[in-house]
Amino acid sequence: MNLRIIFGLIILTVTLRSVAQETPESWPSPVKDTLNGIVLFDRLEVARNNREENIAIWDMIAWYGGDTYRLYFKSEGENKQNDGEPTDIERAELLASRLIAPFWEIQVGIGARGELTSDSNMENYAVVSLFGMAPYQFEVDSSLIINEDGDVSVSMEAEYDYRMSQTSYLQPRISLSASLSESERFDRPSGFNSIRVGLRYRMEVSREFAPYIGAYWSRALGASADNLRGIGDPVHETGVVLGARVWF
Repeated sequence: MNLRIIFGLIILTVTLRSVAQETPESWPSPVKDTLNGIVLFDRLEVARNNREENIAIWDMIAWYGGDTYRLYFKSEGENKQNDGEPTDIERAELLASRLIAPFWEIQVGIGARGELTSDSNMENYAVVSLFGMAPYQFEVDSSLIINEDGDVSVSMEAEYDYRMSQTSYLQPRISLSASLSESERFDRPSGFNSIRVGLRYRMEVSREFAPYIGAYWSRALGASADNLRGIGDPVHETGVVLGARVWF
């Protein structure tokens, strides 16, 4: 009798499992992972600093892929108007990305930074980034960078969109850079290098176009500030900005 009961339970278990695995014909097909892309200029602006200099600034990101795997391109830089100096590329990076947790991606790739001239000595590097949204909806982009000479540096950017109305936002933003090793070739001492804090108010004309105004404060830190003082350059800067956030 016990064997009959055990045999019956086995048949019942197999039958229930088979039924559970069968998808009813009336159910829709699972949603497939589609490929999409976007180009976003988070900052496309002109700044006027406390030394009465006009500076064109951009900060953009583009990606293409699905929900789990994506290919990213990030670019950031500035150009001081009418100073005779070339455009300064703060970063230009090509990254492969994988979703590792809800709202968080790990990114690995290569990049370059430096002055954009035909004979410039650009700094080439490998980069690993943690990109995503921290608790309380802070957007974070933190990177570990190793250049071709083996010098190691880190950078972190964080911003938050505070909704003031259905179409207007107040965005505080902070960026911090530091070097874990000294780079003599690129004149970058070890320790904290710089900090920049900004605040922007933007109004959405449409979802794709949102003009804004704002202000910022930046300062060199540690040995970087000492080096600037040594050559008579200022260690801090304030300014106002006028620009637009654009995506397509």
